[in-house]
Amino acid sequence: MNDEKTESRHFEKTMSNSTVDPKAQDFGQSWGDAAQAILGDHTHAPVIVSAEDNARVLRKTDLWLLPVMLGIYFLQQLDKSTLAYASVFNLSANDHLVGYQYSALGSVVYAGVSTHLRLSRRSCSSDSPVGRWLAFNILAWGITLSAMTSANNFKTLVTARFFLGLFEATVAPTFVTITAMWWRRREQTQRTTLWYAMNGLTTVFGSILSFGLGHIHSHLKPYQIIFLFTGLITVAYSAVVYLVLPDSPTTARFLTHEEKILVVERLRANNTGTETKTWKWAQVRECLFDPKTWFWFCMIFCISVPSGGISTFGPLIVQSFGFNQLNTILLQMPFGAIQIIATLGGGYAAMHLKLKYPVLIGLTLPPIAGAAALLHIPRGATHKGARCLVHIISSRSTPASRPLIYTWSSQNTAGHTKKTLTTGILFVGQSAGNILGPFLYTTDQAPVYKKGLTSSLACFALLTCFFIAAAAHLALLNRSHAARRVAMGKTGDLVDASLEDAKNAGAAQEANGAQFAVNAFDDLTDKANEDFI
Repeated sequence: MNDEKTESRHFEKTMSNSTVDPKAQDFGQSWGDAAQAILGDHTHAPVIVSAEDNARVLRKTDLWLLPVMLGIYFLQQLDKSTLAYASVFNLSANDHLVGYQYSALGSVVYAGVSTHLRLSRRSCSSDSPVGRWLAFNILAWGITLSAMTSANNFKTLVTARFFLGLFEATVAPTFVTITAMWWRRREQTQRTTLWYAMNGLTTVFGSILSFGLGHIHSHLKPYQIIFLFTGLITVAYSAVVYLVLPDSPTTARFLTHEEKILVVERLRANNTGTETKTWKWAQVRECLFDPKTWFWFCMIFCISVPSGGISTFGPLIVQSFGFNQLNTILLQMPFGAIQIIATLGGGYAAMHLKLKYPVLIGLTLPPIAGAAALLHIPRGATHKGARCLVHIISSRSTPASRPLIYTWSSQNTAGHTKKTLTTGILFVGQSAGNILGPFLYTTDQAPVYKKGLTSSLACFALLTCFFIAAAAHLALLNRSHAARRVAMGKTGDLVDASLEDAKNAGAAQEANGAQFAVNAFDDLTDKANEDFI
């Protein structure tokens, strides 16, 4: 690593060159990356951020952003899962749902994704602030969920669920963008799995909450009380998001100017930039013709088909084993605990292996075994416990794959327009799978749900093929980039400094040479930037 004098000279030069140009602050007019507004003249050699500064800025970022993000994702999943809890309290019978109508209620929440994509395209081309945009959507879905208390038939329920999905659709794609904007690649996997683990915590807490609210004697039905209670909490939390969540590292009020420079320089090794408000059609074309884009799409679709069905019909499947309403609700708690363990464990393993596909393949094995077992374990009270145990273990390791796919996609895509569109396509695949899934698990299949379990088994098998194919494709791309670097007179073999821990990141960055990642904030795509790993 550079000695302290050399590092100090780098940092002082950065400070002297980082006078913020008012024109550079207008990201809508800037062709480059938003980080240039902080770095100013970024032609100097990259700053080697010390381990101490790295740890200090990372800790400050985590303490400010993560609690807010965890709260948002927790509420989103709690609000979305209220339908599953409501089903146990006779929602279908009380609101006269027939045929595929309950399945449609599970699917329609994802139908707002196309509108979300248009709004995302608009925000990329303008100065739409991320923090305030999220706060507005949280307020809107909280009001929508509260209003579901008065819905008493399929038409009113499906309308409310559509708008609930429309407003909630902003959360996960925006979180993927925020995570890539604030943390190094090594750190992104941990942070993504952490906020996604809120799914499991929601299941645990939501089960306790629904169990308690289900005991309230009122003129309102138990599921109406659940809608109203969770909706009002969400409305109140939107104010917290509005006041606390910053729009980007370059505009964060909790950072000093010097700390903003350190945050940006920490991200240099990612070679993915931070953000720009200029929409580049060349990056759109590259995204659409990039095989990686469609690998992510197929992966997330294959996970979302069984996940969408199980999330909507999970409590009904458990109830079909012979449990009463309140016990069915309580039995959702182990589902949540397994999901938390699998999600955090998968993220930890991927971070230390510095590879995702072996972990992803490992996470598909329990659901493959579980789906096959549920198709063959005999029905009846004798095997009730065995079926419940298999269902709990197998169904909740599947969602743990999703945050790893989010980060795999984000970490291997550069260029702000390309990242935005790739994330949008990823969530189109997720929404399509979630829309299809509930229709494969229908109420008339009870208690076996053979069609749903068979389709899930097929999806899990396909997933392993996509994981292996994507890993092979990425290996070929790395070889191609190494050959380009050699042809340009640069070092062929590079260390991915963004995957190193705080102690080794600086040394890895320096080992790659002074010119490594000098164009990290030029809004180049992963294919255009020869240094991209």
